[in-house]
Amino acid sequence: MVSLLSGCSGIQSALDPAGSAAQLIADLWWPTLIVATLVTVLVLVLLLVAVTRALRHRSARPLSSRQSRNLVIAGGIILPLSVTIPFALSSFSIGRTIHAPPPEDAMTIEVIGKRWWWEIHYLDESGNRIATTANELHVPVGEPVRLLLKSDNVIHSFWVPNIQGKTDMIPGRENVTSLVADEPGVYRGQCAEYCGTQHALMAFLFVAETPEEFADWLERQEQPAAKPVTDREVWGQEVFADAGCADCHTIRGTRADGEDGPDLTHLAGRRTLAAATVPNRIGHLGGWITDPQHIKPESLMPSTELTPDDLQALLSYLESLE
Repeated sequence: MVSLLSGCSGIQSALDPAGSAAQLIADLWWPTLIVATLVTVLVLVLLLVAVTRALRHRSARPLSSRQSRNLVIAGGIILPLSVTIPFALSSFSIGRTIHAPPPEDAMTIEVIGKRWWWEIHYLDESGNRIATTANELHVPVGEPVRLLLKSDNVIHSFWVPNIQGKTDMIPGRENVTSLVADEPGVYRGQCAEYCGTQHALMAFLFVAETPEEFADWLERQEQPAAKPVTDREVWGQEVFADAGCADCHTIRGTRADGEDGPDLTHLAGRRTLAAATVPNRIGHLGGWITDPQHIKPESLMPSTELTPDDLQALLSYLESLE
C-alpha cells in the first residue's frame, strides 16, 4: 500500500498538482478511478453470483427472452452510457480549458527536443532570442507561459506531470501549448514519447520561481559568459578551444559558437548534467567530459582525451560559468 500511494506525490506525479492544468487533470482522474473500481467490483460480484447459482442450481430455469433483453438494455446500454457520458463531457471540457490560447502578452519560450536533451530559448515580444539554456526550464509563478514545442529529429513529447499534460513535439511542425505554475518549486519534466535508446534519460527540471526571482535569473541568463579570472581558468578556456569543445558548444561572449550541443554560457548555474541524468558536480562533470558513453550510451557527446592537468583546468573554467 505504501508503494502504491508513493506514486500520488512527488516531483513527477500528476496526482500532486502544482499547476492549474494538472489540478484539472487530477480532479478528473480521481472520480474516474473510483467509478472504474466500483464497476469492476460490481462485475466481479455479479460474475461470482452467477457462477455460484449455476453450481448450486444446475436445473434452474433460464431467463425469459424478455428478462434477457431487459438485462442487456439495462446492464449493457443504460448503465455504461450513464457512467461514460458524464466523464466524456468532463474530459472534453477540461481539454478545451487546458488548451485555451494564452493571453497575447504571455511570455513565450521555445523548447526544442534534441537527441537526447532539451534546448530552451526565451523570446521577447518580437520573437527574438534573449536567453538560451538547456535541460532547465524556469518560469514565474502565477503567470501564463506560452510554449512553442519543436523537434529536430524524431517525435518527442513534452510533459511536466505536476504542472501540465503531455504535448507532442513533431519534426517539421510547431505545436503550441500554455501553462501556469501555481506553486514555487523544482519539478521533473520528461519526454513521454519513446524516442530512442536514452528516452528514459531525456528529462529536464522545471523551476517555478517568484516573479522577482525569475526576473533576476533571466537577467543573468541574458548576460555573456563570465571572463576567466585566474590563470587556471584562462588555461581552461584555452583547453576548451583546443580540444574541439567549441565546435559543438556555444559560450556567448567568446569565439565558441557551436550549435550541436547545449549552450554552456551559464553551465555552472544549472542543477544537473546530461538532461537531468547526473547532478552538476565537478566529479560528474569530469566523468561526463572524459567518458560520456558510460553515463549515457549512444549520446552524441564524444569522449575527450585530456591530460589530468588540462582536465582540471577545463573544469575550473567551466565551474566559473555561472
